[in-house]
Amino acid sequence: MTETTINAEEVDKFGRLAEEWWDPTGKFRPIHKFNPVRLAYIREHALSHFGKDGGIRQPLTGLTVLDIGCGGGLLAEPLARLGARLVGIDAADRNIAVARLHAEQSGLAIDYRATTAEALLAAGEQFDIVLNMEVVEHVDNVSLYMQSCAALVAPGGLLFTATLNRTLRARALAIFAAENVLRWLPRGTHDFEKFLTPAEIRALLTRNGLHIADETGVVYRPLADEWRLSADMGINYMVLAEKPAA
Repeated sequence: MTETTINAEEVDKFGRLAEEWWDPTGKFRPIHKFNPVRLAYIREHALSHFGKDGGIRQPLTGLTVLDIGCGGGLLAEPLARLGARLVGIDAADRNIAVARLHAEQSGLAIDYRATTAEALLAAGEQFDIVLNMEVVEHVDNVSLYMQSCAALVAPGGLLFTATLNRTLRARALAIFAAENVLRWLPRGTHDFEKFLTPAEIRALLTRNGLHIADETGVVYRPLADEWRLSADMGINYMVLAEKPAA
């Protein structure tokens, strides 16, 4: 059997919320608000790295993208509209069912699968771009999970990782305030002990043969009600890594 990094409690927790993925005012409102900044970051670096023309309607045509922990497809759908060939995976069957239905209603051909990164790796699959966005803080055996993510990147490809820093500010804002005061997220969404520092993420990536290409913080601006890139990596952050070409 393929070793797994799946945390059954986490899968069940998000599976119970599956029907709310596409409600911009519901339980996943923070992800809807966060989506534009992370999508722009992925698009910008993909265009630059692969030498694509950002002026055309579908600039990511010809690229394969794996979205790990795709949920209802909030990232997969806009990337598919940009021309990429998407595979979205999630361990929660209900998430995949919602994602498939929404993609069909949107006229998008996205390959959604209820499976794991380890299973794809065992099947020998690789992708130009692998998205590990807000997933690493919800898995078991982080070392194996990051090893799998890195191995799924084709030579010359990119791995995007987004997660939460293990700082007191992150505990205060991303857990206490977001879950208990602002009620942006259901209580128990995050476990502070599962947060990883940028240094830990960098170490896991380089240990698995990738080179760090970029990193950035992402901060919420309440007056504008939007997320923006920032030099401040104290709470939310993203790290981009490259796999050397063969």
